[in-house]
Amino acid sequence: MQWISNQMIQNTARPRGRPRNFDEGEALEKATQVFWSKGYDGVTIDDLVAGMGVGRPSLYSFFGDKRTLFLRVLRVYAERKSTLAAQALLSPPTLRDSIVGFLRYAVESATEKGSAPGCLLGCVAPLVNDAEVRKFLQKAGAATTALVERRFQDGINAGEIPSDFPVTARTSQVMDFVRGLSMRAVIGAPRKTLLKDAEEAADLVLLPRCGTVAPDH
Repeated sequence: MQWISNQMIQNTARPRGRPRNFDEGEALEKATQVFWSKGYDGVTIDDLVAGMGVGRPSLYSFFGDKRTLFLRVLRVYAERKSTLAAQALLSPPTLRDSIVGFLRYAVESATEKGSAPGCLLGCVAPLVNDAEVRKFLQKAGAATTALVERRFQDGINAGEIPSDFPVTARTSQVMDFVRGLSMRAVIGAPRKTLLKDAEEAADLVLLPRCGTVAPDH
């Protein structure tokens, strides 16, 4: 799973002419579910028209073609998810609670009721053969990685972990756990099991390096 809050894909220009008779945000959310459930290549314009509840002329006029709509869906989805992920990671007072919260959020997002299991950015977008989509995912992943590294550095500054804690390696572990938990959700692992595993994963990530002693608390 990958999240980013910055607007890396430019907003689609607002069309002129007849005002729309649908809610734009709701239509985009419905488009997200269509792409999520069918995959990018499996989605047709007819699927989008039916799923979004808009006419074909309105779809092209307000959202563009399938590729343009998918890029816009990715941006909106990523911005929303990044805000929630950042809250889960940065709000708790202790480092362990932060890592647990971040991993639990990944599970809760991947098993959200009313949505296809998994993550649009981690399970659907990587399969799209498009340079702009790949660039978006790379930047999204880098932004999320930087956020996790920042939280580890805060833990070092607060004395929760030693100064030689392997921040880069453990950040990679956290991101791998996020992707693994999300993919397990796709293949049907129960939310309860995944949440338990998220707790245990956080403990593994925070284990001290061999030959070092964890600071007292």
